[in-house]
Amino acid sequence: MSLQFISDSTGETTGVFIPINEWNELKSRFKGIEQEEFTVPAWHVDLVRNRVYDYKNQPEQAIDFDTAMDDIEKEL
Repeated sequence: MSLQFISDSTGETTGVFIPINEWNELKSRFKGIEQEEFTVPAWHVDLVRNRVYDYKNQPEQAIDFDTAMDDIEKEL
């Protein structure tokens, strides 16, 4: 995919340009991708809020990404 990143005067990325033929291909592969509104299911919002709450109250319980991936791979 030949994306072009758009940056502001400070160099921060502010957008992405996708060539129209590639956009059309994405739309055919992922139905609904062109919708401007996206609603996150309430159960997902609740799950994330609970996890943030747990982290703020018990940060020592958190593990880093690599450790989490190692644990997952052990179970495979």
